[in-house]
Amino acid sequence: MDWRFSMVRREFLQSLMEIVAGGGVSVVLSSHLVADLERVCDYLVVLVDSHVQLAGDVTDLLATHWRLSGPRRDSTAFPSGQVVIEASHTDKQTIVLVRSEQPVLDPSWSVKPVTLDDLVLAYLSTPRRKARRPDMEIVR
Repeated sequence: MDWRFSMVRREFLQSLMEIVAGGGVSVVLSSHLVADLERVCDYLVVLVDSHVQLAGDVTDLLATHWRLSGPRRDSTAFPSGQVVIEASHTDKQTIVLVRSEQPVLDPSWSVKPVTLDDLVLAYLSTPRRKARRPDMEIVR
């Protein structure tokens, strides 16, 4: 039964992409299946408690977020321009997801790109006041 649902979902998304490409229309798609969103969406809006946590072109969002891992350090002591979205620590290591318009060049960090799934989960778990983009209009 599960494979049938997956096939129907895949066919639906393929049809949807064909309609959008051929008709010059926009579609709003709401889903918890981030893998589906990654295949078909070019703009992402993450809502938490009816508030926008993150909004932007998917390519731009992925290009401005990084997963850093390195020796344990205070996640509040980052250079200006690097905003910590999510942080976790062990006794010896810190792992953070940061937003930065510039590449992270600090050699003490291992820097990896994020996936759309990483991005969505980080912003869903971050309190609203910390996650909002500084250039994003707040609607109340």
